[in-house]
Amino acid sequence: MISMKSFENKVALITGASSGIGEALAQEFVKEGAQVVLLARRLDRLGELAQKLNASGDKALALECDVTRDGDLEKAAAQAVKKFGKIDVVVANAGFGVSGNLVDLNLEDYRRQFETNVFGLLRTIYATKEELKKSKGSLALVSSVSGYVSVPGISPYSMSKYAVRALAEALVTELHPLGVSTTLISPGFINTEIRKVDNKGQYHEGSKDMIPDWLCMPAQKAARIMVKAIARRKIEVIVTGHGKFIVGLSHRMPKMLIRLMRRFKVSGRPQPRGRSMGSDSAAGNVKGNSI
Repeated sequence: MISMKSFENKVALITGASSGIGEALAQEFVKEGAQVVLLARRLDRLGELAQKLNASGDKALALECDVTRDGDLEKAAAQAVKKFGKIDVVVANAGFGVSGNLVDLNLEDYRRQFETNVFGLLRTIYATKEELKKSKGSLALVSSVSGYVSVPGISPYSMSKYAVRALAEALVTELHPLGVSTTLISPGFINTEIRKVDNKGQYHEGSKDMIPDWLCMPAQKAARIMVKAIARRKIEVIVTGHGKFIVGLSHRMPKMLIRLMRRFKVSGRPQPRGRSMGSDSAAGNVKGNSI
């Protein structure tokens, strides 16, 4: 049985922590007794979150960090250890989604997607792996149901999430002898800001989310599921019922799934429109994952 405080006296480092899944994870880890290191580029939002979390004690450290920039994560990890003495959990959560058909995109669009979702994740791992080895801690990689099912219109995003899944499957075995667990987190539709971010990482505040609210799981509920899976050192957790159904269908009846997508003309989200609030997702600040 897992105790009521699964992460008592543990330190969790989270990228993309200023909103969405990352923010919800930070809140949930603190509820479970952890101290948290919050990384993202929007320091103002991180500061607000840290202030709330620190209301009950010295629980949170907010650090400006861009996962696409060499050196940022090493500096952040060093500051985390200086502040809290160790790192027990790392959640590589930063990411965003590039949408559009291949004929309308270019190589730079794909590079931009991989720089954040794949290489940003690798930078996170390399910067923290020695601390995780010392603590025999837990590594969590946030992928997506799109890492199983590639929907037309979001091939860059799906490719990046397939890559994350492939890496996680290798690390489960590679890191096990070192005492480090690897958990792959594959969410479906979560109520976050990701679908309001365009291909350049610009957040459009007034844009309409094409996914109805009733289909989206609240970020806090999703975070509880994720934190419980990390505490149990599970290999993978697929978050949302529809996500589990789609992944199951892709395994058991892949041809039928393709026929259904063709029949109902399923495609990824269009780029959002509306007032731009700046480019943050490259640092994992406008966060969330969706199929």
